[in-house]
Amino acid sequence: MIEIIDREAVGTLTNEMTVEFAAVSDNEAFARMAVAAFITPLNPTLEELSDVKTAVSEAVTNAVIHGYENRNDLVDKVWMKCMLRGDVLEVEIRDQGVGIEDVRAAMEPLYTTRPELERSGMGFAFMEAFMDHLEVDSRKDCGTNVRMCKKIGTNPWIDSEE
Repeated sequence: MIEIIDREAVGTLTNEMTVEFAAVSDNEAFARMAVAAFITPLNPTLEELSDVKTAVSEAVTNAVIHGYENRNDLVDKVWMKCMLRGDVLEVEIRDQGVGIEDVRAAMEPLYTTRPELERSGMGFAFMEAFMDHLEVDSRKDCGTNVRMCKKIGTNPWIDSEE
């Protein structure tokens, strides 16, 4: 289930970063590490850290493989914007690639436009499972913007019953 997160309810902006990088597969690891470093001040659990890194990885991979059709052209760019609003992380991954013709279909598990690359079609399903909120805005020939949110610190550090 997608939970809508009201920006007013989660607090004011406390930090943000924006990075632009070439739409090449090697930069997926860079994006994972950048978001991990960005949320470090929130002291995320290993599970939260893994969830965020996986969701970002899927979004960046989608931009490179589907948005830019895996051209590995240094001219093609992916933008990642991360914002902290209190204990809520917002991540936007944006490309200016081919766009998604049918967002609803693309969000269905096992749907892929690149079966020849042995893609599983689980990217959006993983993003939805690992994050608290997912929005996908895309227009044909204009690109795609994926917005995800996750509340960090949902698991207590010390068990309250001890």
